[in-house]
Amino acid sequence: MYDVIIIGAGVMGCAIARELSKYKLDVCLIEKEEDVSNGASKANSGIVHGGYAAKYGTLKGELCIKGNSMYRQLEEELNFGFRQPGGLVVAFTDEDMEKIKELYENGLKIGCTDLEIIDSNKTKELEPHINPDVKGALYAKSVGVTSPYELTIALAENALANGVELKLETKVLGIEKSEDHFTIKTNNGNIQSKYIINSAGLFSDEIAKMVGIDDFEILPRRGQYIILGKEQGHLVNKVVFQVPTVKGKGILVTTTYHGNFMIGPNAEEVDEKYDVATTMESLEKVIETARKSIGDFDIKRALATYSGIRSVSSTGDFIIGETKVKGFINVAGIDSPGLTSSPAIAEKVTGILESSGLELMRKENFNPYRKAIIVKKDSSFDGKIDHEVPEKNIICRCERVTEAEIIDAMRRGIPVKSIDAIKRRTRAGMGICQGNFCRPRVRGIISRETGIPEEEITQRGKESSPAPERVDIRLVRKCDK
Repeated sequence: MYDVIIIGAGVMGCAIARELSKYKLDVCLIEKEEDVSNGASKANSGIVHGGYAAKYGTLKGELCIKGNSMYRQLEEELNFGFRQPGGLVVAFTDEDMEKIKELYENGLKIGCTDLEIIDSNKTKELEPHINPDVKGALYAKSVGVTSPYELTIALAENALANGVELKLETKVLGIEKSEDHFTIKTNNGNIQSKYIINSAGLFSDEIAKMVGIDDFEILPRRGQYIILGKEQGHLVNKVVFQVPTVKGKGILVTTTYHGNFMIGPNAEEVDEKYDVATTMESLEKVIETARKSIGDFDIKRALATYSGIRSVSSTGDFIIGETKVKGFINVAGIDSPGLTSSPAIAEKVTGILESSGLELMRKENFNPYRKAIIVKKDSSFDGKIDHEVPEKNIICRCERVTEAEIIDAMRRGIPVKSIDAIKRRTRAGMGICQGNFCRPRVRGIISRETGIPEEEITQRGKESSPAPERVDIRLVRKCDK
C-alpha cells in the first residue's frame, strides 16, 4: 500500500515525484514505456517561457511565471542544463506591434518585471542577423533554454535517490476505488495506493475515465522541428519568437542548451496520439516561416527532424485538482508552458494532497543535489584517446562522450536498456554522424553493464512503439532559399 502513486513519468510526473520525496511518504512512479521522458517531455522546444506567455487569470498564467522563477535553483541542485539568454517576440507589421503591446499588458497583470518593448534599432542590436524589416519586439529577459529530457531524467534520479520507487514498462489497465484506497491493475500485477496522481500526458483523459471522470478530452497537437549544427549557433543570441497565434507560440528560432541551431514547431491537429512522424510539407513551411525571423541559416547543415505531440485540453487550460473521486488528482492538459510550469505545478499538487488529508512530514535527510552526467571537456582533458581509461575512451567522437559518462548514466537507479536512453543522458549519437560511429560501441557497453545480449538491445527499447516515419534528412537539406 503506497501513500501516493503517480501515473506517468514525463516531466510532470517526475517533478511531482521529486517534490513528494521531500516528505516521509511511500511514493511510487509508474510508466508504461521503458524509460522516463519518452513522450512529449523528450520532444519539445526546451524553452523556459517568460511570464507573459500565458493568459492572465488562468492556471497557465499563474504557474508559468512561478515556474520560471524556480529554474535557477533547480539547476544549481540538479545540474540538468539551463541558461537564460532572454527572448524576443518580433514584429514585422503594425498589427504585430499591437499584439506585442497586448502581450506586454498581459505580462504586467501577471506580475512580470522583466518586459520591455524595444524598437527596430534595439532589436537589431540584440540580434544582428534578424530580418532587417523588423519593426520592434517584446524583450523578455527571463526566457530560458533547457534540455527537457535531461531535466526529466534529473528529477527522476533525485526522486529515486530520496526514496521514490519507479516501475517502468508498467501499463495501467484499470483502476478500482475502495472506501479508503485504489487498486491499480497493470500488466505487472495490481498495486494499491491511498492517492493517485494522474499525470499521464496524452493519455490522462483515458486514465481519468477509468474512475468515471469524463469531463475533459485531450486533443493531440503535433509540432515538427529541425535541428541544425552548432556551427550556426552564432546566428541567434536569444530565443526569437514570432507573434503567437490561437494554435501556439509560432515558429521560433533558437539554439538548444547544447548549442545546436533549432527551428520549429508548427502546430497541426492529428488523430493519433502516437503520430510523431515528420512530413516534407510541414518542414518546408517551418523553414520558410523561420527565415522570416533569421534568414541566413544554411539548411544544408540540417542534422535531424523530430516531432512531439502536445497534450492540449478541451478546456483550454491546465487541469489540476482533486476530482469528485476523493484521492484521485488530475494533472492533465499540460501543454505549453507546461515545461516551464512543472516545478510550480509539483508544489501545487503537494498542497492539494495536504488539503485532501494526506499528512506531510518533512524528511530531515532529504538530499536535493544530483551530479551532472555530461562532463565538460575543459583544459584538464587533453583530447588524447586512451581505450584503457574510461575517462579518456571516447565513444562518441562528434559529442566527445566518454565511456565513463555512459557507465555513470547507467548506474543512477533508472534501468537503461536502449541506445536512445544513453543518447538522452549523454548526447552520444546526437552529433554530425547521428550515431553511425558510436551506436555499436554504445550497444556493447549496455550489453556489458546489463548482461543483455547485444542482439536484443534496440535503438528505442524492446517494447517501444515502431520508429516514427521521418523525412529523409537529405531531402530537407535541399530546401534552399
